[in-house]
Parts: sequence; structure tokens; C-alpha cells
Amino acid sequence: MSLCLASAGAIKTLALAAFTLVWTHSIEKVDWQEDWQVTPQGLVLLRARVKGSGAGMEPPPEARLLDGWFQWDVLRPPLPELLLGNSAAAGEWRLCEGGRCRTLSEILGHPVGVDVTKMSVCEP
Repeated sequence: MSLCLASAGAIKTLALAAFTLVWTHSIEKVDWQEDWQVTPQGLVLLRARVKGSGAGMEPPPEARLLDGWFQWDVLRPPLPELLLGNSAAAGEWRLCEGGRCRTLSEILGHPVGVDVTKMSVCEP
């Protein structure tokens, strides 16, 4: 499977079956992570983690504290696409795979700025 990223006219294809999406909360300044899988049905959110709580980012009741992170499994249907907007107060989204994290600007090859980035499963 492949993941397609599109932003401000740039399109990038990443050959991967799973990735972690990471960002820093704009108010609390703590990291949030989500593990995603790329499937023929769409993008599937498997698990979420947050380093803290507050300001609208409270972990759900089923979350468990493991290694300093509140973690929980997510049960939602696959999404056809995911739209990511950037906040000047929080820094950039980061996509991690195989232990390596890169900002969307690094992946797309240009500063993303406030442009929305669309993530989706690439058409075969």
C-alpha cells in the first residue's frame, strides 16, 4: 500500500503500510501521537497516545498510563482521507515510520505553512 500526501500543488507518494502521526498541542505544548494503518478500505486509526491532559485533550476513560503516555485503542471505521491544518502556535505535523520522523515540509519538499495537507490511500 502507499500513502499519498497533497499540499499546495505538491503530491508525494510514500510506500508504507503503517505510520505514526505526531504533533504538539498548541496550548499544553505536549506531544500527541496516533498510529495509522494504510488499507484498501482507507486510513485506519489504531491507537492514540498523549503525554499529558488538559485544554481539550483529555484521554478517554479507557486510556492507560504506559511509559509516561496515556494510551488507548481507537475503534473507528476507515477514513477515505485525512485533512491536516497547521497552527503557527504548535509547529508542524510529523510523520514517523520505522523510527524516523519527518515534518510534512521535509516530506513534500517545500514549507507547508498554513496550507492544508490531504492524506489518503494512493489509487492503484
